[in-house]
Amino acid sequence: MRPSLLITCSIIAMPLSAPALAQTAQPRPALPALPAPTASDGDDFHGPDADLVVTAPFVRSLDLFGSIGVLEGDDLARDLRGQIGDTLARQAGVSATSFSPGASRPVLRGFQGERVRVLTDGLGSLDASNTSADHAVAIDPLTAERIEIIRGPASLLFGSSAIGGAVNVFDRRIPRAVPESPFHLDALASYGSAADQRNAGASVDLPLTSQLVFHVDGNYLKTNDVRIGGLQLAPSLRADVLAEAAIERSAGRIANANQLTAFTNQNDLVPNTASRTISFGSGLALITGGSSLGISIGYFDTDYGVPERPSLGAVPVTIGLEQWRADLRGEVQLGDGLFDRLRIRAGFSDYQHTEFEGDEIGTVFLNQGLESRAELVQSDRSGWSGASGVQYFYRDFNAIGAEAFIPQNDSEQFALFTLQEIQTGALSFEVSGRYERSTVSANSIGFSRGFNALSGAVGASYEFGNNSKVGVNFARTSRAPSAEELLSDGPHIATASFERGNPGFAIERAWSAEAFVKLRKGPANLTVTAFASWFDNFIHAADTGLIEDDLPLFQYRQSDARYYGLELTGDATLAQFGDYSLSANLTADLVRARIGLVGANGGGNVPRIPPMRVRGGLDLSSDTLTLSGEVEWIDRQNRLAAFETPTAGFTMVNLTAQWKPLGRDGGVTLILSGNNLFDVLGRRHASFTKDFVPLSGRDIRVTARFSF
Repeated sequence: MRPSLLITCSIIAMPLSAPALAQTAQPRPALPALPAPTASDGDDFHGPDADLVVTAPFVRSLDLFGSIGVLEGDDLARDLRGQIGDTLARQAGVSATSFSPGASRPVLRGFQGERVRVLTDGLGSLDASNTSADHAVAIDPLTAERIEIIRGPASLLFGSSAIGGAVNVFDRRIPRAVPESPFHLDALASYGSAADQRNAGASVDLPLTSQLVFHVDGNYLKTNDVRIGGLQLAPSLRADVLAEAAIERSAGRIANANQLTAFTNQNDLVPNTASRTISFGSGLALITGGSSLGISIGYFDTDYGVPERPSLGAVPVTIGLEQWRADLRGEVQLGDGLFDRLRIRAGFSDYQHTEFEGDEIGTVFLNQGLESRAELVQSDRSGWSGASGVQYFYRDFNAIGAEAFIPQNDSEQFALFTLQEIQTGALSFEVSGRYERSTVSANSIGFSRGFNALSGAVGASYEFGNNSKVGVNFARTSRAPSAEELLSDGPHIATASFERGNPGFAIERAWSAEAFVKLRKGPANLTVTAFASWFDNFIHAADTGLIEDDLPLFQYRQSDARYYGLELTGDATLAQFGDYSLSANLTADLVRARIGLVGANGGGNVPRIPPMRVRGGLDLSSDTLTLSGEVEWIDRQNRLAAFETPTAGFTMVNLTAQWKPLGRDGGVTLILSGNNLFDVLGRRHASFTKDFVPLSGRDIRVTARFSF
């Protein structure tokens, strides 16, 4: 029996119910053959205010703990890629899973999967991207007007599964304001040479009355196989395949040997990496002064190739993904009492993706989910402000097919949370807390477990000089194991692995600490953040070195673990030449992670941890023209987990020109960028597929952005 959603927050009760999940998948036909100065550079702060205020629904007016990054406007247009992970990969402290160009999720401070929440306007993406790296995020970056990256203790407010951080994507589907003109148009079109990427999208906000606004949007993206700057296979994998070829040749199977040898010589492009994405949506909002109520419905459809390790007899795997999603957002001003306003958000998703093995249907994944939250925002009284609320989440997940690695299961979660801030002069104190009750059940195998998780954080900051600040944060977080970590037990063809969970897992807990300093002196800004987390019962999928059903066996395990790292961002104006200013910027990040106590028997490195990275650049800019150049250096990664292969370091050079032909506020921006100009072969260590899916080679991109 499916639960109904009942959220009450003092004065509101809002029932929702999840419709029944169809028991039989409706797979689509087999995919056709796929043809061969900014506010975004991390956590530094720009403009007159030292504090970056985020727009998350329940914390919009609060000065949050820790590290907040924002990507929007022309910088977002420049960095747009088909998946949200690759779109954000240039930001401080952010990498990407980069399983393929069609499936890439953000990696924050070395955390990925269940420990990073990807949100749409404060609610989860309600897809299956957190269950496996080959699953795409069902959010079209083309619909985004602003993306916020939240790391550190503040992220626990988005859920216990946001221990590593949260990425919050704000789209335009539920309008937030009534346009002053007869309509408002936002449009973007671009071309990228590395994969012959063509994409275009537009949205229109149309005021029907002085208080009622209608929205409609549509986007299209298509790519071919991605071009690379050298051999497809990494040296270690190339040696393994050549060894297999030698065995085949010695056994007299010459055709097999020649096929394997051909794999090792593949260069210039990565086969089976083409993709196609279509999305569209519509929304309606009633806006009356400081209150509003809006609804939207959206559709996301993508087909993409899943590259795999070269082997004899392998058939190309492709994924076809569809999601319908409905959302509601409301905000009510409450007057001059204790509470200033009430905010509500709800979303429902009907999601399906099909993994095709050649022309045959392999596995179908079905996911129906809903999430809702309500927040009461306090009036600011004598320096005391805050927000408190409730959150509900429900997911019905099923995998159907020969390679279904997890039984049908239901996950349900109810949470209470609060965030409070007290400011006395230059000194600010913050405290937050979250309680979650989670249940995971799988009726087909008689499994049901419940978990109670309590998390909290405290922080203090001191403002000095000209908007400079120093602060520390401490957190104790708890996360219930997911259904995949508990119940997986089977082959997963898209990741070419056999995955096995453990139904007896305990709650994962962590102590975290973070210290930051934000310095602003004249034309220079500098932000340095150091962080560390100590885990009990850290859940991780370990490569056992064993084979199950002819696939590598990955076993979920629990151990102690420690993460620590450093992030740095800075910029400074160096000189002024008439209407032009010359400025420099610098970004660096580093994370280390170990399982078990350092030096203890059985300890080792956490797999897929991004290596150290440093990026520096120069900008020459005026009101209408900006010329930018940057060099990005990625260190090698040889701190490896068992059975993990090293990743070589590399350096990329990028150039960008941005021109506003109608002036700074003219609404038109033309962008020409050259990424990886020297066609360097690079691999992202956080990726499961790094040894046979390198990063793209030289990519010349042309982008036009319009806003009227």
